[in-house]
Amino acid sequence: MSYNPSPSSRMQNRLASFFVAVVLLSGCSNAAAVNQGGGPPPCTFKNPIAAGQDPWVVRDGQFYYFAESADNGIWIYKSTSLTSLKQNGVKIWSAPATGWNRTNVWAPELHQIDGTWYVYYAAGTSGPPFITQHAGVLQATTSDPQGPYSERPMLYTGDDVQNQTGNVWAIDLTVGKINGQLYAVWSGWDHNASTDHTAQNLYIATMSDGATISSNRVLLATPTAAWERDTALDLEEGPEFLEHAGQEFIIYSTHASWLPDYQLGQLHLVSATADPMNPANWTKSSGPVFKGTGSVYGVGHASFTTSPDGAQDWIVYHSKVDPSPGWNRDIRTEQFTWNADGSPNFGIPVPAGQSIALPSGQCK
Repeated sequence: MSYNPSPSSRMQNRLASFFVAVVLLSGCSNAAAVNQGGGPPPCTFKNPIAAGQDPWVVRDGQFYYFAESADNGIWIYKSTSLTSLKQNGVKIWSAPATGWNRTNVWAPELHQIDGTWYVYYAAGTSGPPFITQHAGVLQATTSDPQGPYSERPMLYTGDDVQNQTGNVWAIDLTVGKINGQLYAVWSGWDHNASTDHTAQNLYIATMSDGATISSNRVLLATPTAAWERDTALDLEEGPEFLEHAGQEFIIYSTHASWLPDYQLGQLHLVSATADPMNPANWTKSSGPVFKGTGSVYGVGHASFTTSPDGAQDWIVYHSKVDPSPGWNRDIRTEQFTWNADGSPNFGIPVPAGQSIALPSGQCK
């Protein structure tokens, strides 16, 4: 979840978000009639596609599953359309009345690991200030991504995994396999603090299964580059694994999340055989790999998927509704490509209201 140091809670921001209308044409057979009526071109859509933030999308077969935190819980939606994700929603989990995870549920992610579905999220006991956030996990009890789920213990994100002591503030935990080993990467503090105005770094640890971190955390990256830093707060958050042609990347969000300069950075594993637990084996991009424009503000916290036919790669991200400070955001999606060196090319975000070709295989 994007960091929020203001007195306003994210739930209040979410309630304040306005409804975003989606214009979507899914059929081409009536294209001539649509054009004669002055409508948008056939087989296109326009950003934004929904209100919200921190979008997580995973494709499984013909369906897209979209995870969202709302109503102090977690929802999973199911849709055949990448550009109309919030359909058939099921609230799979509600925060308990007591416990470490009773409020401030942020940034859920849905992953299938060795045939089992898991949902990762952050939550805490109070806030603002948000100084008690930790990483949690739910485990599906059936093969259905929409549940039911059982709650597993808090994930360990500290420096003494053997004794499970000294758990440290953590958000935006994601998981991914490299050479058969499962890893967790998250945004965290170097120590627990009394203020949420604390720098956020990226950490990595091994996992023995989808619900168990099996090593001490390792500091993977810090926001030291000039293009990452902000006078308000230095942070790296929202990490996501991205693999292509045998190369491994971590795409993350950086700069102040409540300002127009929020953007995406990149870590690249130097070789297919390099140890991901060694920070020296990751190289940071020389600048942002995806940033806003004069009309698209604060792009960040992305996830990645493919078109319905699997032929195209797509990024799903959030952006600010306007350039003023705050967390009023919407969700967008666009196709991306790959550079000659195998790295992702996210291009330039398309302005709101501009027609974009539907993902291949969606227009029928």
